[in-house]
Amino acid sequence: MKRLLRLPALLRLTLLFLITLVFQNCSQQKIKETTDETLNITDYLRANPDYSMFVEILDITNYASFMNTYGTYTIFVPTNDAVKEYLNDIGATSLNQVPLADLQNIAKLHILDQKIETTSFTDGKIATPSMYGQYLITGATNVDGVSSVTVNKTASIVASNLEVGNGVIHVISKVLRIADKTLAQTIEANPNLSLFTETLKATGWFSILNQPIPANSTNINDYLTVLAQTNDVFHKAGFDNLDQLKARYSHLHNPLDPKDSLNLFVAYRILPRLQYLADISVSPALVTKAPLEVISTKLDGEKILLNEDTFNGILEKGVEVNRGSSDITASNGVLHYVDGNFAIKKRLPAPVYFEFTDIAEFRRLTSIWRKPAGGYQTLFIGDAGIDVTWDAKASDASAYLAYNKAADGTSITSGIAGCWNADVCEIFRFRDANAQNVKFTTPVIIKGKYKIWISYRQQGTKLGNVKVFFDGVELPRQINLMEGGNTDTAGTPETVLESQGYKRYATPWSNRVNCRLVGVVDVPTTARHTLTLQSQGNFGAQSWFDIAEFRPVEMNQLWPKFTAGRGTLVYQ
Repeated sequence: MKRLLRLPALLRLTLLFLITLVFQNCSQQKIKETTDETLNITDYLRANPDYSMFVEILDITNYASFMNTYGTYTIFVPTNDAVKEYLNDIGATSLNQVPLADLQNIAKLHILDQKIETTSFTDGKIATPSMYGQYLITGATNVDGVSSVTVNKTASIVASNLEVGNGVIHVISKVLRIADKTLAQTIEANPNLSLFTETLKATGWFSILNQPIPANSTNINDYLTVLAQTNDVFHKAGFDNLDQLKARYSHLHNPLDPKDSLNLFVAYRILPRLQYLADISVSPALVTKAPLEVISTKLDGEKILLNEDTFNGILEKGVEVNRGSSDITASNGVLHYVDGNFAIKKRLPAPVYFEFTDIAEFRRLTSIWRKPAGGYQTLFIGDAGIDVTWDAKASDASAYLAYNKAADGTSITSGIAGCWNADVCEIFRFRDANAQNVKFTTPVIIKGKYKIWISYRQQGTKLGNVKVFFDGVELPRQINLMEGGNTDTAGTPETVLESQGYKRYATPWSNRVNCRLVGVVDVPTTARHTLTLQSQGNFGAQSWFDIAEFRPVEMNQLWPKFTAGRGTLVYQ
């Protein structure tokens, strides 16, 4: 203390101030240990008595704790009245009387492992399947002048977009039911499809449509899609019984023979893969179970038209898909209805414009895919397998694909905004040691001879050449990703550029994008095919790919062009 008193007055005051701060900091304080006090799904539901019966389902199935963990989920919550109605329908008085497996399936059907708000709903399937594996269908209805959004055509959304800590909640008026009937059983149960059912049985397709999906399969390729005709549609076409159909179509007099015309008539109405209207409406052609035969599609406003085409200036009227009756989920596929009878049409080669971003793995990114605000999302090896695969090791987190979308209105000179739809498929670590081969599955290409053009966003350094393979066969020309958009020859006629294997594919044109002719191919079958990009070096920067064009050789290769930053075409 004596030493302290000997110090100058100012220094003594400074020491006393510091000692006081130390004592204050040592005193007990309440510390906030969490950064977010927002309730997660389960806690939110427990705090609201109107949802207590669905909480009981989550408790019984042990999903309650799961839905309280960190993540981004969407959950459709039926009210207590909806659960009571469900119990009454199945003849139970309490949830304890319902088999555990049934409750588990119900819980999984109501949960999606991605946050999806109603602004992302369309008149059709939600892009992300439920945890049960079946897709949910949304739509709009108007009853007595009151509009509402429905789920699976039965449940109305009574409260939506309830934000919680780990996702979003939509409250619905009915319990969603599992589709447990096969396509064959679903069709046979409808008396308006009795002639269609009889025809399926006569041709052997009924048993095929009655086969269950392998256990725990979520692969859309294991499913089938059916375009059904009602008795009324058949009647308008002049058919009221099976004998009349046999007389018209069964040229071999054996409908069970796959080569018989009646068998092909049915096969032409059965599509491989799970295809809801949302998928059909964006597909230029649909592969069918009739060998080498496809159905063309056309979107006319809200109408989906099948086989409506113009040949030699003459319009061939098609048939409309009945949107209100379609999108019926079955245990092994999906059922649609058509409003007219239609026959197999021979197809001429037609252009296919395949965007590298228009793949299942990117389309399910509903919060950013083709959204005006743009966005960026990576896709790693474990996320792939439907429309794209690549040979990176599963443990290699440095190799990835990404969806890269520029915001609407961005100047096309930025590069990505100068691409079609202002988005690109980005490949990183596109190199020998990481991910040398990236294989895409194309849309349906009609049998014929085509020129293949690949467009991309140019990068001036750290990239190199890319080989292209069609169905595993190498094409003659490589792509140099450092090669720009030929602005040094801006005055060169486009026909001259075309003769050199280049073109200005987008309009307005940007020197940051380019397009290269990689070869001519004979497409042997009408089907989906594979297109593989193979790096020829250890690229040190991202690669950006826009479109693969398959243009019939006799078609104009320069027109139509693609509108930069938008999804439209520009004709000459």
